Amino acid sequence: MKRFLWDNGLSLTFGLLFLLSLVGQAFSGNASLNDRRLVDGGDPVGLWQYVTSSDFAVDVAENWQSEYLQFFLFIFATVWLMQRGSNESKPADRLGPESDEQQHLGPHARPESPPWARAGGWRTKLYSNSLGLVMLGLFLGSWLTQSIAGRSAYNNDRLIDFQDTVSWWEYVLSADFWNRSLQNWQSEFLAIGSMAIFSVYLRQRGSSESKPVGAPHDRTDVSG
Repeated sequence: MKRFLWDNGLSLTFGLLFLLSLVGQAFSGNASLNDRRLVDGGDPVGLWQYVTSSDFAVDVAENWQSEYLQFFLFIFATVWLMQRGSNESKPADRLGPESDEQQHLGPHARPESPPWARAGGWRTKLYSNSLGLVMLGLFLGSWLTQSIAGRSAYNNDRLIDFQDTVSWWEYVLSADFWNRSLQNWQSEFLAIGSMAIFSVYLRQRGSSESKPVGAPHDRTDVSG
């Protein structure tokens, strides 16, 4: 057990932080909703009723989709684009998908390489893009969830105001949907762009997200 915890400390720590923040969001969101309902003369709702509602689902999904969009774009952008001096970037002479030899594919695979890296054909091609494709799938799935839950919450508000409901397609084209999406996207793009440029000049000793403290500013694709 100790070895498992040691080997998986990063994912387990952030998994725990995720669960704690999700639970915190559920309680605080429920309290916030009940405050609004009491002001409007409505009855409060229980925690379980809130976490199974479209209000909670859309708040969660709109954050998830922006995060996975960030990772999907960054994964594919770093194949072709560089930031000189950043450990988040490849050096100029390695831009592009690189050769089979550099990627240890097919006959260049090592004994410890994953089986699909050695297999060749569609399996190697699929595995070669699996990380980006999974991030794309998670983005599209959470985006779809956001649109469905968002439409339900949006229509609930319209019914309270005695307005007609809208279809899914109408909601996806609405200002409410794009306001929810873009306010998250812009923050993600700002964060990842800031990380790329700050890592050129700033350091965090011992972090894989930083260059060694003594590394020159223009040194690219190193960590420590």
